[in-house]
Amino acid sequence: MAKLRIEVVRALPRHQSLVVLELEAGATVRAALAAAGLGEVHAVGIYGRRATLDTKLADGDRVEVYRPLRTEPPAARRRRALSRRR
Repeated sequence: MAKLRIEVVRALPRHQSLVVLELEAGATVRAALAAAGLGEVHAVGIYGRRATLDTKLADGDRVEVYRPLRTEPPAARRRRALSRRR
């Protein structure tokens, strides 16, 4: 059976990790996260597009693990706009 070469990346505030894996064809995001040693995650994507844990992977995919937002984007934009006015 064919093998898939997959990258799993995770960026934390002060640390990044990249794990390169070889998985069986038909593997899912869930299988990639398990093989990379990652437990429960907030959200994931493939090349910047949201994905589910059951999304099937293709050769060369880059699975990205997203961390929770500290502030909602509209609130952050409002705060930046107010600070520029002063």
